[in-house]
Amino acid sequence: MNAITTLIARIAREDEGQDMVEYALVLGVIAIAGITAIIALGPKVADLWSDADAGVPAAD
Repeated sequence: MNAITTLIARIAREDEGQDMVEYALVLGVIAIAGITAIIALGPKVADLWSDADAGVPAAD
């Protein structure tokens, strides 16, 4: 039982991995926001490019 208590106390004191976890969480939130923006804006951007393509005369 003493070994478990010592292990838990040591894990609670060590914070070396804390920064990495925080960076991973921030990266995850940014990735989710980016994917959401791409999904939401994708059709609008496609329509914009289609309108631009239709407005440019073809080169013969």
